[in-house]
Amino acid sequence: MNPGNYSSVSPDGVEEARSDIDVGLRRGGRYRTGIMLAAFIALALGSFWILQVMRKNDLETLPDARKNEPDYYIEKFNFVRMSKTGEAKYNIAGTRMVHRPVDDTYEITLPVIHSLSENHPPMKMQALRAVADPGSSKIHMMEKVEVDRPASATTEHFHLTSDYLLILPDDEVLQTDKPVVMTLGTARLTGIGMVVNNATREFRLAHQVRGTYPPRNRVVRE
Repeated sequence: MNPGNYSSVSPDGVEEARSDIDVGLRRGGRYRTGIMLAAFIALALGSFWILQVMRKNDLETLPDARKNEPDYYIEKFNFVRMSKTGEAKYNIAGTRMVHRPVDDTYEITLPVIHSLSENHPPMKMQALRAVADPGSSKIHMMEKVEVDRPASATTEHFHLTSDYLLILPDDEVLQTDKPVVMTLGTARLTGIGMVVNNATREFRLAHQVRGTYPPRNRVVRE
């Protein structure tokens, strides 16, 4: 072998070569660290997205009762409904009212409703509990329902008991498909299914109607 074919390397050149190698290694390490960090971030974001999807699916599979939990309540309230002319039509009072956000209904404990119309005889309605639709256009009275209308110059005393009663306050209409017991003056009526219109002073029983009408007092002429 001919020694003249080899070139000699100085110590300074060796140090420069080592420095270049170290820089390359550091750069490679940074690249690997960046790639691993990006992978971890992507994995974390993916896990977070999956968790959100799972939570959403869990909410969608929850029973309606869980999704319709109350969002607020009022205790010892008294609500007055006004007419378009600014007159009080009726008021609703109770010991507690709970709002359900999903169907926008109100659950009322110990509801008491008074009709306040000056054109028709006043009427009082009460029960153990009630559910009012949005705007109180329909009020479902339930459990130990009682309706009372005192006697006036043109009407006899009216009293009604039932387990359920649908009230349409704006129309002054009461109706039910359950058994009812009514007294009108001295007469007593029972039946299943009923419609009462306080505005027109009419009522109708649907099925299995039974009635007791005491005889009127007769004037005996001598």
